[in-house]
Amino acid sequence: MFTDAARALPPWLTHALNAQRGPVPWNAVVRGALAGGPLLIAALAAGRTSLGVVAAIAAMLAGINDRPGSRRTSVGRIGVPALAGAAGLLVGTYAGPHLGAVALTLVLTGLGLVAGSVSAVGPVASAAGTQLLVGSAVGAGMPLPDPGWQSVLAFLSGAGWLLLLRLVLPTPGFAAGDLRIDFRFDGERAAVADVYEAVAALLEAVGTGDAVARRAALTAALDQAQDALAGPRLRRRASTAAERRLHAQYAAALPLGEAATALAWAEQAVPARAAEGPRRLAAAVRGNTSAGPLPAPSRTDPALRALDDALLHAAEAFDRGRGRDLHTRRRSARALTRSVLGAGGREYGLRVGLCFGASAAVAQALHHGHWYGSHQHWYWMPATAIFLVKPDLGPLASRVLNRAAGTVLGALLFAGFAAVLPRPEGLVALVAVCGALVPVAARHFAAQTTVVTVLVLALVMVGGEPQASAGRIGETLLACAIVLVAGHLPLPGQRGGAGVRAGIDAADAAAHAYLAHVLSESGDRATRWTLRREAYRTLAQARAAIARAGAELPALARRPPGARPPPRHTERLAALRNELDERRGRVGGRRTLT
Repeated sequence: MFTDAARALPPWLTHALNAQRGPVPWNAVVRGALAGGPLLIAALAAGRTSLGVVAAIAAMLAGINDRPGSRRTSVGRIGVPALAGAAGLLVGTYAGPHLGAVALTLVLTGLGLVAGSVSAVGPVASAAGTQLLVGSAVGAGMPLPDPGWQSVLAFLSGAGWLLLLRLVLPTPGFAAGDLRIDFRFDGERAAVADVYEAVAALLEAVGTGDAVARRAALTAALDQAQDALAGPRLRRRASTAAERRLHAQYAAALPLGEAATALAWAEQAVPARAAEGPRRLAAAVRGNTSAGPLPAPSRTDPALRALDDALLHAAEAFDRGRGRDLHTRRRSARALTRSVLGAGGREYGLRVGLCFGASAAVAQALHHGHWYGSHQHWYWMPATAIFLVKPDLGPLASRVLNRAAGTVLGALLFAGFAAVLPRPEGLVALVAVCGALVPVAARHFAAQTTVVTVLVLALVMVGGEPQASAGRIGETLLACAIVLVAGHLPLPGQRGGAGVRAGIDAADAAAHAYLAHVLSESGDRATRWTLRREAYRTLAQARAAIARAGAELPALARRPPGARPPPRHTERLAALRNELDERRGRVGGRRTLT
């Protein structure tokens, strides 16, 4: 009954109620507990409380970006946004006291335009744009007693402390394993092992209704493994035997995934033991051991022979451990510029600039007019608007509902804590507890908002601001109203959904490049795998963007871009189909393209 009722709800409301599932990330929980709390203790002991507050805020923002993956990828995932946040804090710290309200609003609006456009490049760029704007709002709206350069150094120190914990602390379970394993690669091992697990799950789902979802999960696992192995390095190629072995294991999973995908699309019966081989390989990756015995092959069909050949090839790669290319292509400066200046970047930049500038203007008007509370800081409203306007956190209506509910609950909880906890000891302990809860609360935006609200209110109270839960609730609701209105306004020259159209165009170009290479009958398999991976990756991103657009309010989701391919896409696909049929006819009708 509950399931039927949930299905009857509109998509934008269903999304607001959904939460991610998965095991508790205990390693991230430990890092969160060791982040802000110790920084505050050190600052209080040194008599530099305000700098400790800034450092703890930076550690909190870094903790939000502390996602599962390899240690190398965490350098960019945490470090790049931290640098952007420090730059924003520098601008806000020096612009806030020296510019009038109108000039400051124009500066912040310009930053919003730039940060929003850059966010279209990818997840790391989006996080960097967010921290740039949050830093500028905090710097301009939270007058700090320290010189600007000291606040910037404190911000970098806080984010650097969390990154250091990410790089140094081993993950749980490392001590129970082989101590010769270099724990620096445990994130890479987990990502590659997940690929083999995803192949096994796809094989088990062949012929069932779950096959499409399992195929999408395999693409996601391959993307994550590719990112984990392609993190920043001093040398272009793998420099250690352990890293070369991981590269070989990842490369061996590609033909195995291709064979499993072919069986899934054909809806062909697969022996039950077919999934045993990939699962044994997954265990071998996690344990850094040899492949061991594999199930006997079943060569009754060409597709099954391809699966068995790929499995044997993978076992051979496990034994040899020769590293290969990761089949990635670096995005050129021209491609990055197109993402920033293209339709998606322009639309997102305009919306971010509008929301950030409007919320900053309203916040300053309320602040200078003394219309609310006795506190002096007006950063909360523009900082709230930034998180609300991020499309990668879900549909707009869902974000607004979750943010409002989470802020109200968090403010009420903090009001209760502030009434009973000793100061500053109890507040420092509350910061440490909330830091540990951030990775767990990341499963749902409302839960994350609740934890972050309690954490930030505790930090500003440690810094000397009086308890202001009621004011924060009012500012959040105002920011929600601003973003809800601005997010649905028609923009000049835009019909809405430019980000979706950009994703479809990227997927179309990648698929065309891959098909053109295959139809050329080139023997360059490395290029083939590279183009194939890029095609699947861009397609997954386009589908995710379409799904988010479909869950928006009816005014935006009634005719989501992408529901009907543009005529030029249809013509191109038809031409490719005809060319494929012609080439297959030359060599016989039984030739297939896997």
